[in-house]
Order: sequence, then structure tokens, then C-alpha cells
Amino acid sequence: METNLALLLLLSPFVGFLFNIFFGKKVSKGISGAIGTLTVVTSFLLSICFFAQLNQNGKPFEISLFDWISVHNFKLDFGILLDQLSLLWLLFVTGIGSLIHLYSISYMHDDENMHKFFAYLNLFVFFMITLVIGNNLLVMFIGWEGVGLCSYLLIGFWYKNQSYNDAAKKAFIMNRIGDLGFLIGIFILASMCGSLDFTTMKTHFLSIYINTPQNVFLTGLAALCLFIGACGKSAQLPLYTWLPDAMAGPTPVSALIHAATMVTAGIFMVTRMNFLFDLTPYVQEIIAIVGVATALVAASIGLLQNDIKKVLAYSTVSQLGLMFLALGLGAYNVAVFHVITHAFFKACLFLGSGSVIHALHGEQDMRNMGGLRKAMPITFWTMMISTLAIAGIFPFAGFWSKDEILMVAFEHNKVLWIVASIASIMTAFYMFRLMYLTFFREFRGTEEQKHHLHESPSLITIPLVILSILALVGGAINLPGSMWLNHFLEPILSAKHEAHHLGSQEFMLMGIALAGAVFGILWAYSKYIKQGFVPKEDATITGFPKTIYNKYYVDEFYTFLIVKPLNSLSNFFRTTLEPALGKVVYGFGTVANGIGTQGKKLQTGSIGLYLFAFVIGVVAIVSYLFIAQ
Repeated sequence: METNLALLLLLSPFVGFLFNIFFGKKVSKGISGAIGTLTVVTSFLLSICFFAQLNQNGKPFEISLFDWISVHNFKLDFGILLDQLSLLWLLFVTGIGSLIHLYSISYMHDDENMHKFFAYLNLFVFFMITLVIGNNLLVMFIGWEGVGLCSYLLIGFWYKNQSYNDAAKKAFIMNRIGDLGFLIGIFILASMCGSLDFTTMKTHFLSIYINTPQNVFLTGLAALCLFIGACGKSAQLPLYTWLPDAMAGPTPVSALIHAATMVTAGIFMVTRMNFLFDLTPYVQEIIAIVGVATALVAASIGLLQNDIKKVLAYSTVSQLGLMFLALGLGAYNVAVFHVITHAFFKACLFLGSGSVIHALHGEQDMRNMGGLRKAMPITFWTMMISTLAIAGIFPFAGFWSKDEILMVAFEHNKVLWIVASIASIMTAFYMFRLMYLTFFREFRGTEEQKHHLHESPSLITIPLVILSILALVGGAINLPGSMWLNHFLEPILSAKHEAHHLGSQEFMLMGIALAGAVFGILWAYSKYIKQGFVPKEDATITGFPKTIYNKYYVDEFYTFLIVKPLNSLSNFFRTTLEPALGKVVYGFGTVANGIGTQGKKLQTGSIGLYLFAFVIGVVAIVSYLFIAQ
């Protein structure tokens, strides 16, 4: 029974994908959207059932479907693992995924290929579930590659626009760079453990592992390679530039892939492999440094962006950096806590931005917005709640999870704490900059847009309301005192991670974090409300702000260092080397053809000529034999 339910949980979105691909064009858009949504809701309800059962008896569900690989001493089965970590992830992947599918029914209703859009969404959820519930690294890798493929399909969904195609290709290629590292790490672990099963690997590293120089080197290399894979998928330095460009896709795609699910796959993988990373403290230091650097760089870029979705994209990169900071400090439970709260408020913010874009008929530049608060009250209040959450204002969900990360950083390394705190202050500033420019003061758009301003339909606002409620109360899963989430995850973590030992300093740090957030909000208020400042045209920005506005020219640097040399090399191959080799090959063909042309002239069909040639040949042979003797 459990096996059948687990398979239904996994395959339900895939059935939705098959239906919409083969029959979606033949049914109405409403039916196509409803079936796509119901299949994900089915997975969500089954996730709740498994979660409730696990919470009751504490025993994970391990299901082996079939023997997959058996080569010499390496054996692997294709199985499903539903434990504390995978079920937590399933709840918000399928739960938020269901809300986004519901939202998309209205948002994408005018698109002629709506059935295809739902097919891709369903396929994405299927691969994300595969990634989460696989019982070994290879099954995880199937889901890992699958969500990469679906991100390509969804980002480039409006393929008639070349910039969308470029963004899709960029996301796909940069993810492949990280995935190569992930694959190398898998090979190393397979050679070390003789299996890629999580339970077997955990037993090996906690019980059988021999601390020799070779093993220490291979363990560190494997951990580093896995982290490179996580950098690609979760948009960390230096592989982060694909995610802001990925905002080119439809807004529900941004919410599903780049806020709640795909980009958190790296955090999931590192947390799942915590027993490996705990043995490599130097790799953990690298993770922490890369995470905090990503948080600061992305937050600073977000300060001056004018595209509403680009601001949210860099916010996502920054928040992911904070999660990796927690992972690098060994606080896996804190990273998971922030993943969950971030899924609530960031999905709400992305869907809210989609509501604004929908009302303004595709406008995304905040300089052409303003004054939407009265026309779109539900969108405004839901986004305000989520903005307060991401800024870290008490008692919203983001306050509790972000505060935990800052406390862990303070306890381990004061420099990391300072940098993370600065990034958090920047977050409060640019998020309220977004709110002030979008919803306050006078409307700066066209008269036609002003005339048609209206609140979005209920299929768009209902998911916003639900997500904003979760952004408000979501921190309750790990409040000080109960720490439910920490206790729930204890069986997953190889080492027991105790609560902070900061004493009265905890309240001081909470106060500092809250004061920093308030400072960021007041800073934005003073500039964009009190002074009524509206960002300048791109061409008028000068000095260091221009560098920030142009994202530190990282894309230009990559283009100069990697893209142009590769293009030049391929152009050389195409215009010079390939034609030269072609001439050589064609020359061989010409010679063979010439010999054949001359040779066929000997085939005259005259028997007398053949007999003459035969006699001449015999005479020549006989003459040679006599002369040679």
C-alpha cells in the first residue's frame, strides 16, 4: 500500500504532463489548467499523509522499487526514501507548487500554448519530487538534471523573443558547468563507498571510514565537487548570473523555479550529505565564505535595479547566500528553516509582482509604476507582509530564520556576522525601495494603463493571501523554546547541533538585527517617499553606482574571458580549419576518383586485348625469372 501511494505521489504530476502534451490542445484551457493543478494537489495531499504518519511513529519510509545497477562490487537499487528531510521539502514543493499552478490558470489564460505551459510545470514538479525522494545520489541526479531541463523549457517558453531564448540557454549551460562537478563528486563517492545509497554512505563515513591521507583528500575533493554542483543549481558565486536573467520567463516560472524549489536543490543536497561535509571543515569554510560573499554582492546589486523581477531575483541570490553561510557553519537545520520561510515570502513576492505586471499589461520597470496601493489593495498588503518578512521585522517568519543565521555567524566568526548583517540591512532597503516605487506616491505610467488599473482576479489573489499568511506565521515551526524543526530534523543530521550558547547576547543580537532592518526601511522611506526620488535614466548614472547598476560587469567579464574566445575558436574551426581539412579529404577523394577513371579505361570488353595483356604478362614473368637466375 505504501509503495503504491509513494508511486502515486511521484507519478501524479507526470500523468498531468502526459495529458497536457498529448490531449491539452484538444480540451479547453480551463480543463488543461485544472488537470495540471489537480495532479500536483494530489501529490501535496499524499505528502501530508506520509508526513503525518512519520510525525506519529518517527519511522522513515524506505521503498526499493527494483535492482538498478550491479557491476562487480558496486550495487545500487532504484528506490524512494521518505524521511524527515524529504517530506519537509515535499510539503512546500508540492504545496507552493499547487498554489502556483492555481495562479497560472488565470495568469496564462490568454496564452495560446497554455496546455504546453502546464505540461512543463507538471514535468518540473515531477523531476523535483524525484530529486527529493530518491534514496541515492544517482536518482537525485536524475531529478537534478530534469529540473535543469525544465528550467530551460520554461524560461524560454515565449521563444519568439530572442532574449528569452538567450536566458534559457544561459541557465542551461551554467547549470551544466556545476553539474559536471556534481558528477565527478558522485564518481569519487562511488569508488570510496561501493554504493551511492544515502544510508550506506552514511554508515561508511560514520563507522567504517579510515582516516588516511588518501581518504582525507578524496573526501575533501568529493565534498568540494558536490558544492560546485550546488553553486550552479543554487546560484552562488561565480555561477550566479543565470538566475537574474531567468526572470525573462513567465512570472509563475520565476516563483516556482527560482523562489521555492529548484534553487533550493543545492541546500537540500548539502543537508542530505551533511555526514560528508562534517568531515571536511576546510570545505565548510569555503561554503561559508562563498555564501556570505554571494549574499553581499547580490544585495548590493539589488540596490539599484529598476526591473521589479530583477530586484526579486537578486534578493533570491542574496538569501541563498545566507542559507549557504548557515550550511558552511554546520547549522543545517537553520539553513532548512530559512529555506522554508523564504519559500513562503519569496513565492508571494514573485506572484505579487506578477499581479502588478498583469495589471500594467506587461510593464516591469518600477520607474513607470507608483500609486498602485489603492487600485490593488490585496496585492499591496500581501506583498507588504512578505516584504516585512524578508526584511526581518518581528514577528514575521523571516525575522526568526534570518536571526538564527546571524546568531550562528556571530557565534562562529564575527567578520561573517558583520558582512551578513550588512547584506540584511541592504535587503530591507531595496525591498522597501521596491514597495515605495511600486505602490506609493503618484502613478507614473501611461494614461491608458491608469485607466485600466484593477485588482487581479481571485485565482491570482487567493494564492497571494495564503502565502502571505504563511509569511506571517511560518516562523512558528522553530520558535525559541519549542524548536520543533530542530528536533524533527535530528535523525537526519550526523552530529547533534545544540541551540546557541549566547545567553543574554541572543536578545542583544535580535535587537541589533531588528534595528538594522528598521534602519534600512527608514533609509528607503527618506529617499523614495520623503524626498520623492525616482531612479534616473540608465545613461545618466555615473561613478560607482554605474558599476553596481551594471552588476559589477561580471557578465561582460565572462563574455570577454570565456564567451568571445570560445566563439573565436569555433569561428576559426568553421572558417579556416574545417575548409582546410575538407580540401585534404576532398583531395583524397579526387585522387581515388582519377585512378578509378583511368582504371576503368582498361575494362574495354575486348577478349583479344585481354589475351594480349595476358601473354605480355606471362612473358614478363618468365623473362624476369630467367634474368633473375
